[in-house]
Amino acid sequence: MVFGSIADIFFQWEHMGVFDYILPFLLVFALVFGILNATRFLGESKGIYAIIALVIGFMSLRYQYLFSDFISELFPRLGVGLAILLSIMILVGLFIEKDYQKYWAWGLSALGFVIALVIFYQTTTRMGWYWGGYGSEAVGFIVLAVLIVGVIIAVAASGGKDDGSKAAKSGAEAIFGPWRK
Repeated sequence: MVFGSIADIFFQWEHMGVFDYILPFLLVFALVFGILNATRFLGESKGIYAIIALVIGFMSLRYQYLFSDFISELFPRLGVGLAILLSIMILVGLFIEKDYQKYWAWGLSALGFVIALVIFYQTTTRMGWYWGGYGSEAVGFIVLAVLIVGVIIAVAASGGKDDGSKAAKSGAEAIFGPWRK
């Protein structure tokens, strides 16, 4: 078969099942293997992590249309959200002094979290996973979820009594510190 353009290659890949089977499997495998490898809660054996990641990757394909449709609805929205964040980060890098950029990082993190919630809400609504008829009242649940996560991060980052011997931990270190080496 002679290909006239890259679109022909993508069309052939679509008919071969690359987008419905291979790419979702590789995504799940890579995420599960990376998380297991980073946490190392089963020891140092990467073979065990690979077997677990393979099993979970294949099991995610069991209901092919559910997972593939979710991924195909999620990632275009994720691309738009990342483009918004990237453009704001570029503008902050250009126009905000270095000393003040750390404060903007917290704001951009909060904006990224809100964008993630909006993307998740739009994707699940588009998939037909009905939110129970809340309509505009879903905003209240989203605000509640943001507040709960914020309180959890604040409590985890605050630590306990600081005797001055240790440097203050960041929020990510306080939450994920025990599982990372």
